[in-house]
Amino acid sequence: MTDYLPDWTQLSLKEQIGQMVVVRASGYLFDRQIRYPAWEPPAAKLRYWLQTLNLGGVILLGGSAAEIALRSQQLQSWATIPLFIGADIEEGVGQSFAGATWFPPPMAIGAIAEQDRDRAKYYATQMGAITAQEALAIGINWIYAPVADVNNNPDNPVINVRSFGDTPELVGQLITAFIEGAKSYPVLTTAKHFPGHGDTATDSHLDLPVLPHAASRLAEVELPPFQSAIAAGVDSIMSAHLLIPAWDSDRPATLSQPILTGQLRQQLGFAGLIVTDALIMGGVANYASPEEVAVMAVEAGADILLMPGDPEVAIEAVDRAVRSGRLSEAKIHESIERIWQAKRKILRDKTEKESLFFISQLEQPAAIQTVDRILRDSMQVGGSLPLKPSSEEKGRNLIVVDDLLNCDFLDRHTPAVTIPKQLGYELQLVDQTTLNFVGDDPRKTLLQVFIRANPFRGIAGLTPQGRDFYEKLLRGGSIQGLIIYGSPYILEWFRSQLPSELPWIFSYGQIERAQAIATEVMFEPSKFAISVAKDTFQ
Repeated sequence: MTDYLPDWTQLSLKEQIGQMVVVRASGYLFDRQIRYPAWEPPAAKLRYWLQTLNLGGVILLGGSAAEIALRSQQLQSWATIPLFIGADIEEGVGQSFAGATWFPPPMAIGAIAEQDRDRAKYYATQMGAITAQEALAIGINWIYAPVADVNNNPDNPVINVRSFGDTPELVGQLITAFIEGAKSYPVLTTAKHFPGHGDTATDSHLDLPVLPHAASRLAEVELPPFQSAIAAGVDSIMSAHLLIPAWDSDRPATLSQPILTGQLRQQLGFAGLIVTDALIMGGVANYASPEEVAVMAVEAGADILLMPGDPEVAIEAVDRAVRSGRLSEAKIHESIERIWQAKRKILRDKTEKESLFFISQLEQPAAIQTVDRILRDSMQVGGSLPLKPSSEEKGRNLIVVDDLLNCDFLDRHTPAVTIPKQLGYELQLVDQTTLNFVGDDPRKTLLQVFIRANPFRGIAGLTPQGRDFYEKLLRGGSIQGLIIYGSPYILEWFRSQLPSELPWIFSYGQIERAQAIATEVMFEPSKFAISVAKDTFQ
């Protein structure tokens, strides 16, 4: 591993283009652990790419924080030029890598801001600082956060609670606070998804959403948070795979020179890195061939091509475009200058000591306390609390999740399972596709719903079948209590259906800490030895 940045003018054209490519890699150490083989190459191929293509970096997914500390060192040792190592950690490092701090989604802090703006900004600053500290401790130097989208469309299937809120002023203030917190450490921050993915009802992982608004509306709602991020010194801005006819009636924003260069560079004056959203996503992958997508993104003004399906194909295509005169060599040089500027920042004050003591920097008591405060301050409750379980008959703990095969926050040891079990509630665990198999059950039911928007689902919340199922349960009178974890838009639907006396709790978080606090409030807290911070805001 080297911390040395060579003179980039001594690199060949292909080596320079290689620095503009960031590929996806598994965070796990062994090939047999790879979860997405279509996107994550085995070790031999990844090492070959890093060593022969001179790639600029990797984006990691999967594995524990301890594994990432080793994995990042391994990857850096394979490269001849220090790598960008990035991750989608919008909710803290623990969101993607177990063993680190996992925050509630940003919208929880936005909800707090409605009552106490200063407290919310404090929490956002702490979230930025803790995320940056823990990322750096395990070798991650590029945080793909904060989300600058204004989520003013309840049907948004992919942004939703990832956004801080539904007004540009609120989002701008909280992303600024996050960036200011992260600035304490030599890591890169990213405002995404330019020019704003909040008012869409299509998941760009699957298809190309259209943002049909006039330029005046874009300037009023979508752009202000990105202007705030630029003013705060954000290091990079990620493009959105959106069609915006007011600016470009043909090309997605990621591939549009009028949008990336005209709007972002020239109108907003952004001088940092422009990084595409993943180029394997349907929003651009369905638009043109992989070769054409890579060339068009660079032509539009992107400095970093994130997750092309095959980096060799992307590099060859861009190289041919330069040699044919379609792209200028000067454009490549401008991107490399920005890349070198960013890499100089992440190499600042870098010492071996940082990696040796990484464990002591993860999930520190102050970080856990901050998470608990955010969860408590953003929680909503209603009905007749606490719930008094029957001592004469067993009840049912019906837990509904989005996807049974993808719910890392839930297991046999987590509070949503263990606390009701102590009170005589027997577990039934289903997802939205298997609800109808558990409907005809006369037992008194604690219903716990873990639903929020997630990529690749294509739907923001409840399915029509799900709504029918919950309406039937409510009509039957079997639900004793309700806990919703995730989307406030799910809560809005349920509240229109609930009897006034039925006890309910809403938490933005789905994590273990959220479950512990919610079940503590639902039942009598004195019965359980739950370690939950009760400190007041300082």
